[in-house]
Amino acid sequence: MRRVIIVLFLSLSVAAICITACTHRPQVQVVPTYGNFPDSVGKIFTAKCTNAGCHNAASYQNAADLELDTWEHLFNGGIYGAVVVAYSPKYSTLLYYINAFDTVNDIWVSDPGHLSTPVTLAEYTTIKNWIAAGAPDKDGNIPFAANPTTRQEVGVTVQGSDLLAVIDAKSKLVMRYIPIGDANDLAPHGVAVSSDGRYAYVPFYTGNYVQKIDLLSDTVVYSLNLQTASGAGNDGGEWSIVKLSPLDTAFIVSGYLSNCLIGVNTATMQIIPRLSIDAPSGGTSLFPSPHGIESNITFDTFYATLGTNIAKYSFANHMLYQKIIAASGQPHQIQMTPDHSRYFVTCPDVNSPTTNSVMVYDARNHDALIKTITVGFTPQEIAISPSKGYIFVACMEDANNPLPGAHGSVYVIDYNTLDTVKIIYGDFYQPHDMAVDEQDGLLFIPSRNANPNGPAPHHTIGGKRPGWYSVYDLNTLLPVDSKRYYLPVDPYSIATRFK
Repeated sequence: MRRVIIVLFLSLSVAAICITACTHRPQVQVVPTYGNFPDSVGKIFTAKCTNAGCHNAASYQNAADLELDTWEHLFNGGIYGAVVVAYSPKYSTLLYYINAFDTVNDIWVSDPGHLSTPVTLAEYTTIKNWIAAGAPDKDGNIPFAANPTTRQEVGVTVQGSDLLAVIDAKSKLVMRYIPIGDANDLAPHGVAVSSDGRYAYVPFYTGNYVQKIDLLSDTVVYSLNLQTASGAGNDGGEWSIVKLSPLDTAFIVSGYLSNCLIGVNTATMQIIPRLSIDAPSGGTSLFPSPHGIESNITFDTFYATLGTNIAKYSFANHMLYQKIIAASGQPHQIQMTPDHSRYFVTCPDVNSPTTNSVMVYDARNHDALIKTITVGFTPQEIAISPSKGYIFVACMEDANNPLPGAHGSVYVIDYNTLDTVKIIYGDFYQPHDMAVDEQDGLLFIPSRNANPNGPAPHHTIGGKRPGWYSVYDLNTLLPVDSKRYYLPVDPYSIATRFK
């Protein structure tokens, strides 16, 4: 009897399954997602950019490594870095390659018409407006908007374009361009970032201002007129380098043409007289033509490069001028070791390519010269890696780079042994500065490419050639990839958000 019940149960179950399987169900309509783009943009990409042989999964390696089939893939960039930068259609190079309209003159084009089926003017305008609105995905998500307080970023002053470029360290792509300066304050020079990653400070070589930039909102939040506020020197002081105090409560900025150092309170953005040194009325400045600056650990004694000398000044001793340290060449920049026991000074000698050096001084023993290290022609800025015990020196005009079309080098020096560990001859053209990202184990090296004899770019900006940056592995001192991450005209100084 039990066996009969089981057989009957199985029979009924099979019948139920068959009936269910045969029941007609309405067909589900699959709605195209257009690669997670907004529909109006995704339709254009799908129809014009990702067809056979173009920027799709099957062929993007032969199309500048740029895959455009999804929103996510677009923001992986290509061999030239980012092609779309949120809110910046002017500097989103994707628009360079699809604009073939004489009536559209706000995007500079060197080689338009990359598409087998050109976009219409309406389609071009749709993409441009989408970028201007932040290039969101179909759900409104803006690229690189997540984790704004903890995201590791790298800031680059773009001197020829009056921008602060913000690089996302993880993807290595430019994520934002922040317009800085104004019509009278041009050529952003140095850049310093607060230790909490909130603010960047940028002085202008042409003009009178230093600006405070909020890296959470990507906006300029304060502009301080140094000449007006301090009465310093000349109008247009060629403000160069910012040195932040250990707790980010103040900074010193050097005025090359104004012959002064000016102290500023970071909270109020007002001048601090007791941390400022200006030329006396009708007298000679104690700091003629200062550029590079460093401080002791208590931020009351400062070193500055002055023409052919290095000056040392103590605010602790009633602004007593202490001494001048002789140096060779034309001292440019200064870098303290983490324990403040030694400092390194780059000394370019424009009259002799063979006598350029880095001079090492003993900060604890009367600033005695410890060693002179020969480096490549025109050593400029210095970056430091405490985890590796290295300093990196950008030798902007080193002609010994053997790579075709390359110019410049980066010297790697062990700051404990004072030995040259390696000379990096990379895909550079006039590297001026570098930034160490200890968090990700990376070294970012911008190339100015400011010399008209430099390598011709893949595209131009207003008829001018852009620069680029290269990324190296801190552990191997080798490139992490073969990409040129393009930037607008003349990338100059660089700093990481979190050290």
